[in-house]
Amino acid sequence: MTLKKSLLIIVVVLLVDQLSKIYIKTHFVLGDSIDVLSWFKILFIENSGAAWGAKLSDFLPISEPVGKLILTVFRLFAVGGIGYWLYDTIKKNSTRTLILAVSLIFAGAVGNIIDSVFYGVIFSDSYQEVATAFSSEPYGGFFHGKVVDMLYFPIIDTRWPDWVPYLGGSTFRFFEPVFNIADMAISTGVGILIVFNKKAFGKKEDHAIEEEYQTNQKE
Repeated sequence: MTLKKSLLIIVVVLLVDQLSKIYIKTHFVLGDSIDVLSWFKILFIENSGAAWGAKLSDFLPISEPVGKLILTVFRLFAVGGIGYWLYDTIKKNSTRTLILAVSLIFAGAVGNIIDSVFYGVIFSDSYQEVATAFSSEPYGGFFHGKVVDMLYFPIIDTRWPDWVPYLGGSTFRFFEPVFNIADMAISTGVGILIVFNKKAFGKKEDHAIEEEYQTNQKE
């Protein structure tokens, strides 16, 4: 895969991700939801922490703003590392599978870091009101933005039977996390690396020979 194709993938993911987030942010109040299907909802939440809403301040003796700043800086370094990984895979003319996976992971990481770095100074608060862009009263500062999530798939939404020990009567939902397009890109990229590991990290020459062999067999 060429650099141009990789950049095209990244740009498309970023456009879809940011346009969807900006639309939700400027049309929904925090907590608003719309039922698209019985198992698919648009639910607006904001994530100020890491995966699943975890915060550094929950584990370390630091304030929430400091924890958020540390997390955002860490994400910036991580994005830089992933960017170099992508550059290196393209430079080495690696397999298309590997370049596709890393491109998706990089695009997703950049999509979420944009929220963390800039949204705090661009938007007003979404609590009990629809946010405005380029507000004179932004809800945070640089590096203190919250990631916008909206995709919710409660495919199973029920309760545990009363006879189940410890869990009886409690709510059971699958899939409960709320996520965004950037998260989907990262998950897809990681999934490709796991499922197609051998194809992704194998030598390109081996795959070319295999494809040529399969073509000859068909003829």
